Amino acid sequence: MHIMPAIDIRGGKAVRLFQGDQERETVYFDSPADAARHWADQGASRLHVVDLDGALEGAGGNERHIRDILGAVAIPLEVGGGIRDAAKAGRLIDWGADRVIIGTRALESRRFVDKLLQAFPGRINVGIDARGGRVAIKGWTETTGLAAVDFLASFSGTGVAEIIYTDISRDGTLSGVNLPAMREACLATDIPIIASGGVSTLDDLKALGELPLFGIIIGKALYDGKLSLQDARAALAGRE
Repeated sequence: MHIMPAIDIRGGKAVRLFQGDQERETVYFDSPADAARHWADQGASRLHVVDLDGALEGAGGNERHIRDILGAVAIPLEVGGGIRDAAKAGRLIDWGADRVIIGTRALESRRFVDKLLQAFPGRINVGIDARGGRVAIKGWTETTGLAAVDFLASFSGTGVAEIIYTDISRDGTLSGVNLPAMREACLATDIPIIASGGVSTLDDLKALGELPLFGIIIGKALYDGKLSLQDARAALAGRE
């Protein structure tokens, strides 16, 4: 099980948002590459990187910073945010991204996902963001009527490498994880699940450690010093 520090990039800086609210932003590193080096030096085995501007606007405003991160650390990265065409996915993989995360476009076009799965086998992740159990898209600004667990299950057997399941209501809040939702996600598919949203204590990690997860993404708790990466890894000793 990987513990993945999150690096969210907005306006060229490493930030965290509260429940995805653009008006409630905290800047932690002026350079996203410095954030990546920091977590790699702390022993991270993998990083979760999101271009928030890309997710919100559908454009690649932070590609230079993502490329800097890929050049700064040797550990695997999964990268998402505004990946709406095959050319951008290909660029990220060419630059060294281990996984490319498709979010909004995965809902808009399964044909697009199938095309990427054929072009980049084993390299495509799907990001599913849930608000109240329903899929949210376009940087969390729109909530659909589609049940997140049904959407998640629909990718079984397609070749998707991993699914990142984020509970938006918990993200950036330090309010604890939505354990029932994460358990339901694990039971809905045989695709490896990465849990995201609300991890704030070692008890949260230990509870998630009882589930058959591939990884856990941690953001604000690490940046605010509520958890250390070393303690988080120790809490899951034997699962990493």
